[in-house]
Amino acid sequence: MPEAEADIGLIGLAVMGQNLVLNMADNGFTVAVFNRTTSKVDDFTAGPAAGKSILGTHSLEAFCQSLKAPRRIMLMVKAGSAVDDFIELLKPYLDESDIIIDGGNSLYTDTQRRVDSLAKQGFRFLGVGVSGGEEGARFGPSLMPGGDPEAWPAVKDIFQAISAKVDGQACCEWMGEGGAGHYVKMVHNGIEYGDMQLICEAYQALREGLNIPFDDLQGIFEQWNGGVLDSYLIEITRDILGVRDTDNAPLVDKVLDTAGQKGTGKWTGINALESGIPLTLIGEAVFARFLSTLKEQRVQAAKQLRGPTPPPVESQDQALMINNIHDALYASKIISYAQGFMLMASTSDEKGWNLNYGNIALVWRGGCIIRSRFLNNIKEAFEKKTDLNNLLLDGFFRDAIHDSQTGWRSAIQFAVGGGIPTPAFSAALAFYDGYRSATLPANLLQAQRDYFGAHTYERIDKPRGEVFHSDWSGKS
Repeated sequence: MPEAEADIGLIGLAVMGQNLVLNMADNGFTVAVFNRTTSKVDDFTAGPAAGKSILGTHSLEAFCQSLKAPRRIMLMVKAGSAVDDFIELLKPYLDESDIIIDGGNSLYTDTQRRVDSLAKQGFRFLGVGVSGGEEGARFGPSLMPGGDPEAWPAVKDIFQAISAKVDGQACCEWMGEGGAGHYVKMVHNGIEYGDMQLICEAYQALREGLNIPFDDLQGIFEQWNGGVLDSYLIEITRDILGVRDTDNAPLVDKVLDTAGQKGTGKWTGINALESGIPLTLIGEAVFARFLSTLKEQRVQAAKQLRGPTPPPVESQDQALMINNIHDALYASKIISYAQGFMLMASTSDEKGWNLNYGNIALVWRGGCIIRSRFLNNIKEAFEKKTDLNNLLLDGFFRDAIHDSQTGWRSAIQFAVGGGIPTPAFSAALAFYDGYRSATLPANLLQAQRDYFGAHTYERIDKPRGEVFHSDWSGKS
């Protein structure tokens, strides 16, 4: 039997897997690799991995034999049954306390199940959220590890070495037990859905509402990226708007307007519904993608359903409305993160994870898709007050919303007047107005429920928990 040489092994040599392996090798680790299609192993080791401390293997047995104890095996395969299948295939070659790591976008409840099941069999399991796409995987992703806490020390040095760094700090911190790591990644992806939808609404308001020439749009996003909206997604939007097709037309105009998804945003919305958390903005972002897929119906509807005539915009008002759209984007983005952290807090309490929200903001500051300037402010908010109920109650974010809300409201009014859909902008504002309302019309709603279903109600002049039922029809 050959002497074990590899510090860690990785299964699944698609783009993300290959880039993570190259990242590990560049940081001084010897990596064993395996792929079900073994020709990919040969192509990889003879190509991008040539000359690096990367060992190609053609069987799971040889792969496992090449790993130092305790074996650390990272799966970069499609979420779902493929993860379970590989776990079963690996078991005959593993020893007690060996560690399996799932780096895919797995549903956190699946991760929790695997942690519990493998622990009973003497193995350790980690579910690690990986964000940053191909470039992040290659040069420094954001990593969100969770699972068996006894396994974390054995992989900590590797993962923190390969992760992105901001101000000298690794964008990789322990999230918590069980499914915590993949849960945080799920919410990250939900916020990503929200951010992308908000940017698209701003883009449509600029282009169709204000009739900004396409050649000027890139400059607007360039300017925005230099201020409070500084973020990876604004940056790549700027880049996209600068790309021309072979006929010199904007390439983005050649892209079919139907958005895909892999399910993490939907999972986030489902979790919010199950937890009773008003994740309204992210929910609307998911629904907006669903609506986009109705392309053929939308084309027919555009021929038959009329909207308003957009009001003219005087040239002197254009600059003001651009600023209003900027403020709507900024304020709505704050709401999206506030809702995301509300959801994490609810599930953390339910699961007993004790999530560290400052650490989550720290991990998201670099490498990941939603990295942005104000994650530093989120980190500081939770460091100042670890039991902060809502980001909107932190001084920085409260003041930012106050400063932005006039433009926010004006931008939505402008969009409504022009028939431009802004579901995420509007959902964010409705949430803000609801959250800041000491009294909501739910009293009428509860009276309606008591009227038709005798569901009872509480009274404002009686202790909470004491319930009443009334004869609202006057018939009895």
